[in-house]
Amino acid sequence: MDRPSNLQAKLQAVAALDEPTRRRLYEHVGAADVPVSRDDAAAALAIPRTTAAFHLDKLATEGLLTVVHERRTGRQGPGAGRPAKLYRRSDAEIELSLPERRYAVAGQLLAAAVEDAEQSGGSPGQALERRAHAYGASLARPDEPLTEILDRQGFEPRSDGPAVTFANCPFHALVQRHTKLICTMNLRLVEGLLEARGEPALQATLRPTPGHCCVRLEPRETAEKL
Repeated sequence: MDRPSNLQAKLQAVAALDEPTRRRLYEHVGAADVPVSRDDAAAALAIPRTTAAFHLDKLATEGLLTVVHERRTGRQGPGAGRPAKLYRRSDAEIELSLPERRYAVAGQLLAAAVEDAEQSGGSPGQALERRAHAYGASLARPDEPLTEILDRQGFEPRSDGPAVTFANCPFHALVQRHTKLICTMNLRLVEGLLEARGEPALQATLRPTPGHCCVRLEPRETAEKL
C-alpha cells in the first residue's frame, strides 16, 4: 500500500477534528492532567462509551492522541486485571501550510549549526552546510524513488527534459531575507540526499528561477559545463 504524503497525512489529521464530537474529545484529553479512559471521556461529554471509544481510536490513528496502558488500581500480578486503555495528547506537532513549508527543519539545522560553531570556534555558515548535508543523507531510502523523497519534503519536483526542477521552495520566507545562506543550505541538503542514494548521473546546482526553488537537478555532464 502506498504511504501517504506528508501533506496528505497532515490533511487527514486536521480533517479528523472537523467532526464536532471528535474535536470535543480531543480538547478534553488535551486539557486533562492525566491520561483519560474511554469511560471518563464518555462521562465528561455525556455520550455513549462506544461513541467515545470510536472517536478516541480515530484520533489515535491520525496521530493526534497517544494510547497508553495503565493499571489504575495500582495492583500488580495475578488478579490485577488487564491494564486500562488510556489516551493522552500526542507530542507530535502538525503544521499545515500551502504550499508546503519546512521551517521547523530549517530552525533545527540553524540551531544545530550555531551550537557546532560555538563549540568548535568555526564558521556558522560552514557548520550549517555540514548539518544540511547530513540531514539530506538521512532522508535517503533505497526503496523509495528520488522524486518521491523530494516530494515528501515539499520540493514538488518536475521533469524538465533530462533535468528536474523544484516547483516549490520549502524555505521560501527565509530565502527572501537570507538568500545566500538558505539557498546554500538547500543545495547541501539535496547534495547529501543524492550522495547517500548513489545518484552519479545527477548533480544539484543553484539556478535561481522566479516561482521555483533555487536548486535544480541537472545531468552531471550538463552541470559541469555551466
